[in-house]
Amino acid sequence: MKWVWPNRVEWISFFVLMPFIAAGCSFVLFGKNWYSSANLWVYGFLFMICVGLCIWYFDVILTRYIHDTFAAYRDILKRIIALVVKQAIMIGISNSIFIAGIMQMPLAQFQAGSTEFWMCYGIALGITLIAMVIWEGDFIFQQWKESLTENEKYTQLSLQGEFDMLKSQVNPHFLFNCFNTLSSLITEDKHRAEVFLNELSKVYRYLLRNNENGMSTLKNEIRFIRSYYELLKTRHGDAIQLQIETDKRYDDYLLPSLSLQMLVENAVKHNALSKSLPLQIEVFTTVGNKLVVNNNIRQRAQKAPSGEVGLKNIRQKYALLNQAGFQVMNDGKQFTAVLPLIWDKLMITNSINQKPKTASL
Repeated sequence: MKWVWPNRVEWISFFVLMPFIAAGCSFVLFGKNWYSSANLWVYGFLFMICVGLCIWYFDVILTRYIHDTFAAYRDILKRIIALVVKQAIMIGISNSIFIAGIMQMPLAQFQAGSTEFWMCYGIALGITLIAMVIWEGDFIFQQWKESLTENEKYTQLSLQGEFDMLKSQVNPHFLFNCFNTLSSLITEDKHRAEVFLNELSKVYRYLLRNNENGMSTLKNEIRFIRSYYELLKTRHGDAIQLQIETDKRYDDYLLPSLSLQMLVENAVKHNALSKSLPLQIEVFTTVGNKLVVNNNIRQRAQKAPSGEVGLKNIRQKYALLNQAGFQVMNDGKQFTAVLPLIWDKLMITNSINQKPKTASL
């Protein structure tokens, strides 16, 4: 048990209810005209208020102790019983102090038999039970608020964990495909393999730094995808073409980092590439804060294995951000992905504050 500072509800309950207890007991002990005598005000009413203040403070300490001891939901019945027993004992003690103290005072109009004691006891117990109910209600309400806060915190931690897991999927997925490309280039053209490796080191450094924050501005994503396109050109030459047309007003809008890279990589992986029938990828913005990534479909003779890691990754990130609108459409001739662009000043501020220095590409 320790000293405590009463909260707002406890202070209000004292100043509202204690005058009623003192007035009721004064009426029982001094008669109906007790308020007309200055002596009865000073020696009776104010004395009860002072004693009540001391008893009330110890009552607060005991109540806090009981709340801490029986805080669990399964202990509600034990807590209520303990509070009622505590209240009955505290009222008995306070009534005894009231009457014993007043008996030592020079008061002519005073009656202090067992009847008066139990009447005062009943008045005080009835009113303080109201305070007990108020305190208990406030305790349950505070527990509920803390529970909501903890649940929200655990949910945020869980979501952050899931988001971090999704971010970690990107780098291995990207590396795996790049190493496959590098492996094929080594046997075909060692010089181009060296150029590809140099570009890969630059792009991967950029990728690592921008994947840390989870969110990126459209401007940064476009800058990165242009660099990534140069990497693809090293491998495929004119068999792949990229056209970007985005409205500058969307530059500071946000989307999950590396979403464009995953969509472009997905297009390259699942389509046949040739100079006569190049893969054409278009990236453009539309009204309604949308970014569209579209490519023509060139069926491969043999389909590449796919776990749809990239599309699932983007879809899950938007779900964790509670952002609807991510769509994928395939009509057999065109593959289109629509990504919502997010306008959130706080997220943009954090992104700017945490944005690492851009790697030279």
